[in-house]
Amino acid sequence: MTKTKLYIILFFLVLGLQKSYSQNYKFKTSGFSVLEKNEKGKWGKWSDLDLVNILVSLDTNKDRIVIYSQIIQLFEIIDYQATEENDTDIVYSFTCKDNNGEDCTVSIITRKKQGNRKQLYVNYENRIIVYNIFNM
Repeated sequence: MTKTKLYIILFFLVLGLQKSYSQNYKFKTSGFSVLEKNEKGKWGKWSDLDLVNILVSLDTNKDRIVIYSQIIQLFEIIDYQATEENDTDIVYSFTCKDNNGEDCTVSIITRKKQGNRKQLYVNYENRIIVYNIFNM
């Protein structure tokens, strides 16, 4: 009987410790740009950078990313992809579904050779939105 109690206590301790690693990250944007595919399926050119001041939240407790633009963009995180790192970038990517049910990949990229500048990419099949972001 005591072994069973010990296992139950250990089980709940392990569950509690895993929850404690979840975090909420907040960013602000300074600008965004959009790239779209044309009717022939080829990528066009990036739009001019629009200056914006928008809050972005990455909440690992709720498995979601929220961009608080004029129309709130909510991304449910389906999968946390492995971190990629090379000489120039550190990339954290998430497989997501947006509030319209559309599949996309959201990536936070740190540009190492650009003073650790951060960018948030929202990649859809036919368009990419990039936000320049900084930690709050």
